[in-house]
Amino acid sequence: MVKVGLTGGIGAGKSEVSRLLVACGAVLIDADRIAREVVEPGTPGLAAVVEAFGEEVLAPDGSLDRPKLGSIVFADPQKLALLNSIVHPLVGARSRELEEAAAEDAVVVHDVPLLTENNLAGLYDLVIVVDASPETQLDRLVRLRGMTEEDARARMAAQATREQRRKIADVVIDNDVPLADLERRVKDVWAELVRRAQA
Repeated sequence: MVKVGLTGGIGAGKSEVSRLLVACGAVLIDADRIAREVVEPGTPGLAAVVEAFGEEVLAPDGSLDRPKLGSIVFADPQKLALLNSIVHPLVGARSRELEEAAAEDAVVVHDVPLLTENNLAGLYDLVIVVDASPETQLDRLVRLRGMTEEDARARMAAQATREQRRKIADVVIDNDVPLADLERRVKDVWAELVRRAQA
């Protein structure tokens, strides 16, 4: 098994790269998806978030109002740290369960947005950073995700810098390129991952 940490700044195109890796045959463990799972209605995770942040972070149907919670925590580093202290251990435990269920010769890709920020590079055999210029990131967030420019810049500023991410990378995938070029690059990286998994 080869354990890969996949990360990149918001809007860099990490989801597209993870989709391409899955199409090649990777086992994907998506930290964001798991982070949503562990705070679904009825979970201890959601109960802990409500205890920390109050009932106003709940939607009328009892689910977590993610935009509301986001507006609270992204404006306050201490509140963000509090949220992370609740959610990250739950995500870690679930990720380990999924990894243990994968085949011995699998390429397991952990899609971890905050890999750099949380100093998690040491958990993986290899770290892949999906990289795009800040201009590209901003354009994607505003144009494709419908964020305001102010919101997009705040989210980008809350993350590690491009330089910090590149410093921990074993492999950098440039995503300031057309999709066909990105697909070729991912296939090359995949061939190397398979070679390592079988070694």
